[in-house]
Amino acid sequence: MRSLWTAMISSLVLWVPALAQSVPEIAFDSTPDFFKLPEATFFGEVSGIAVNSKKHVFVLSRGNTSGPAYGAAAAQLLEFDPAGKYVREIGKNLYAWSFAHAVRVDRYDNIWVADKGSDIVVRFDPRGRVSRVFGRKPEASDESAHPLEHPKPPLPPIDGMFRQVTDMTWDSDDNLYISDGYINARVAKYDKDGNWIGSWGEPGSGPGQFNTLHSIAIDSQNRIYVADRGNIRIQVFDTSGKLLNTIKIDLPPPPGSPVAIGNRPTEASPGGMHPGAPWALCITPGPVQYLYVSDGYPGRIYKLSLDGAVLGWLGGTGKTLKKFGWIHEIACPSENELYVAELLNWRAQKLTLHP
Repeated sequence: MRSLWTAMISSLVLWVPALAQSVPEIAFDSTPDFFKLPEATFFGEVSGIAVNSKKHVFVLSRGNTSGPAYGAAAAQLLEFDPAGKYVREIGKNLYAWSFAHAVRVDRYDNIWVADKGSDIVVRFDPRGRVSRVFGRKPEASDESAHPLEHPKPPLPPIDGMFRQVTDMTWDSDDNLYISDGYINARVAKYDKDGNWIGSWGEPGSGPGQFNTLHSIAIDSQNRIYVADRGNIRIQVFDTSGKLLNTIKIDLPPPPGSPVAIGNRPTEASPGGMHPGAPWALCITPGPVQYLYVSDGYPGRIYKLSLDGAVLGWLGGTGKTLKKFGWIHEIACPSENELYVAELLNWRAQKLTLHP
């Protein structure tokens, strides 16, 4: 009897961790041909996607290119209605357009865009008019104008200026947080009136340091989630920049997972191509909030609780519907409705989850 009881306990001890580590695949559908583009209009690399209170969808694409093959302006913001019907282009010929990175919509239905090429964040009002500008574009008349460099050690950041800005979010008091993302490696903070408050972070891999802040989001408790992509982690802060938590997604890819482009990642590969390295973050409205995260390889979307537990995953790399080619931004207006922007497949998909 004693040996039987011991065997049962041993079996239970082995079974509980296995169950805890089991992460289910989430069934889902992708709506075919959801976005109806007008004649002679095309998506380029789709870098951003957002949804407003009226369920209109804003797609930020590296389309409408102009200029030389190297250094061409590549940014276009298009609006679609809830059925995917084209509504309008916002900001045509805008001075900020250079290299599209992210689009977000705040609770007042203002549309915000981060342009990595011009180092500018622009706020449009719901009518589509520019209502606020952050940062400054390098002067085209400067004889030394050239792409931003990455000197080692990096140049010190300048208040109110960005170097390859990536994303933005807001707290419940309408303070603005900008991920200043590829070179400065910091989070910049402004008050609700657009006044500079300060920043935190620096290049590195230690707590509170960053290696490519690629996306930023905030929950209803004003906890700020930063996709520290190069360090293969999500760092969570309060509004003063105090580190609260570090989240890592440790879910091995299925054997033989296809690679979207480039060589198969190894331990020596740059951090941004490791499984679970966060490319895009989105937090659902609630009442129970969830964190959705995408990676570049194996090209999955992960559903997490806000404390970092992985609740499920979906997708993978590919060209067909329900497969992804480098998801660059996610919009999640509800727990089971996602919109994803893909760089390599030059498209956006509307996803319906069936957990």
